[in-house]
Amino acid sequence: MKKHLFIPSKFDYVRGNRPQVDCILCAIVAHDKRVVNSGIISTSLMTVALNLYPYNPGHLMIFPNRHIENLQELNGDEVSEMHRLTILSMKLLRRLYCCQGFNIGYNLGDVSGASVKHLHRHIVPRYKNELGFVDILSGSKIFVENPKHALQKLKQAFQQEEKAG
Repeated sequence: MKKHLFIPSKFDYVRGNRPQVDCILCAIVAHDKRVVNSGIISTSLMTVALNLYPYNPGHLMIFPNRHIENLQELNGDEVSEMHRLTILSMKLLRRLYCCQGFNIGYNLGDVSGASVKHLHRHIVPRYKNELGFVDILSGSKIFVENPKHALQKLKQAFQQEEKAG
């Protein structure tokens, strides 16, 4: 029988108690004090942010700084910048988290599980043997890293890489 462990900090989010902003990702871009600043790096076109409710440690999101909801609204420069930041994100996640693979994609529309209308790409680090002892016995997943620590580590790595690049 599968058991579920809940992250207390996510309870309000699941129940719909979210910051009172029109768009959480636009609020991150604007450095709105009503939301947690999970932004790691921003360019003139895109932002990379840590997902505060990750599937795995290091779960990132890349999104355009302008509010768009459909993939086909991206212009050519935005597509190129999103791709560049995806490659950079994968490089740094491999280095910092020693992951062996990735799930990369979008949740487009309510029926896909999207809870945020602002277009964003997920980059989820994956591991060969993600199931551990606790996972098997309890049917649960344990996160071994505090998202605040991940945020600082990733910010520093992105800044160093951008300066070197």
